[in-house]
Amino acid sequence: MLNFVFPERKLLSDYRGVIDDNAYSEIEQLAQGLIGKRILHVNATATGGGVAELLKAVVPLANSIGVTSDWCVINGSPGFFDVSKTMHNSLQGDPSPWTQSMWETWFHCNEINAKELNPTEYDYIVIHDPQPAGILMFLKQASPQVHGKWIWRCHIDLTNAEDHVWDTIRPCIELFDAAIFTLDEFVKNNLEHPKIHISAPGIDPLSPKNLPLNSEQARNILISNNIDPQRPIISQISRLDPWKDPLGVVDTYRLVKAQRPDVQLVLVSVMAPDDPEGWIYYEKTLRHAGEDPDIHFLTDRFSQGNEDVVNAIQAASDVIIQKSIREGFGLTVTEALWKGKPVVAGNAGGIRLQVINEETGFLINSTEECADRVLYLLEHKEEATRLGESAREHVKNSFLVTRYLRDYLKLFNSFENGR
Repeated sequence: MLNFVFPERKLLSDYRGVIDDNAYSEIEQLAQGLIGKRILHVNATATGGGVAELLKAVVPLANSIGVTSDWCVINGSPGFFDVSKTMHNSLQGDPSPWTQSMWETWFHCNEINAKELNPTEYDYIVIHDPQPAGILMFLKQASPQVHGKWIWRCHIDLTNAEDHVWDTIRPCIELFDAAIFTLDEFVKNNLEHPKIHISAPGIDPLSPKNLPLNSEQARNILISNNIDPQRPIISQISRLDPWKDPLGVVDTYRLVKAQRPDVQLVLVSVMAPDDPEGWIYYEKTLRHAGEDPDIHFLTDRFSQGNEDVVNAIQAASDVIIQKSIREGFGLTVTEALWKGKPVVAGNAGGIRLQVINEETGFLINSTEECADRVLYLLEHKEEATRLGESAREHVKNSFLVTRYLRDYLKLFNSFENGR
């Protein structure tokens, strides 16, 4: 059976003090056009990734305004998640080798999950990312007239996707009624059928990870992890994989430390169940870091959602790095900006929406440039403060989960109105 997820209850009314009245009223009006409709979101994991983070907020918020929404996670073998991780990497430009047996594994898992899904119960089914993207194809093979409107939500950067992988899954995607991407440039030119919608993700400002943390509690969290709250901290919070470039973060830290011996580096990594590569890259990064006592790794327990610890590290950081080479969006970037922190981030994908160079942070293209910007911010506190204030306002206007919910409601309403 598909695994249904039941996130903690949320109320849109709790966000009245965060978003303006016009935005609040628009969401309520859009919800009125969907009363009696049922929505299903399908993805690969309930914890540890950005998609799960989004659904944990979007699903209960939709339910709170009368738009009945469910969330389920597909079943998959370890072999399937090995294959889907390779697929994810290939779609972001990694020339990984592919075999017929890998395709058979991916299609077989989608076929099994298609048999478990009953679309007649839902009016809108949103399939997230490549892992379950073949489900609709198998349903249509069984019955060409599949109930409901089907939407594929792509959270990754397809700009440099390997052609042989994209061309194999493209026929599956073209069966959908609509497809949502974070940026126009992520949409492949040869994707013909689905209606294309552009919508960037957003963070939940009222999650424990994003609310102001008691200073004493934050200090205790740092001390319990052997981090000195009196010394400068630079950090990166992300999965451990080559696209996040944790090895480059360590190299950046070393360049910074050569001029600021007091600096500390904290790498917080979330090990998602659908990412078998995570622990491999953790070991690789650990070896690269060596025995430096000022490099702190906080890892596996965060897959269980220890949000206060992530909050404390972000709040205590003098500079937050996101040295991504490819990035669909990067919710941890938004979290840092929301906390008014100066961010130095890779000039990649959806990060460019969030970090406006020299206005809400710094975009960089190399390790040396990253270290230079980090040092600059450590030495120029007033500039760091200015960037942080601008960053928080930017997130408030553009990247909160309430705006992301509104985009979904507008898309569903467009189908209701025949547009």
